[in-house]
Amino acid sequence: MPDGEPASQSFESVWDAIEDDLAERQRMKVLSSLMYQLETYIKAQGWTQAVAARRLGVSQPRISDLMRGKINLFSIDALVGMSGLAGIKLDIRFAP
Repeated sequence: MPDGEPASQSFESVWDAIEDDLAERQRMKVLSSLMYQLETYIKAQGWTQAVAARRLGVSQPRISDLMRGKINLFSIDALVGMSGLAGIKLDIRFAP
């Protein structure tokens, strides 16, 4: 590596790169995974935001927030509840 260039690092996920706190990093990984699965499911079903809102028991603006990736507006509990209403089965794994 030429002098003056910063050393490159690789990370398992973007959260590992930007979040120092382990607990917050784990929380963000779970949130982003749940949001991705819900967004993918909604698109696969061909639902409009209004239809998704009715089926998942939330408002259309809430679905818009989900589809736009506004992660800071959701809790794990809310996303797990929406996943259940969508019929998405969760598989939680723990690793050392």
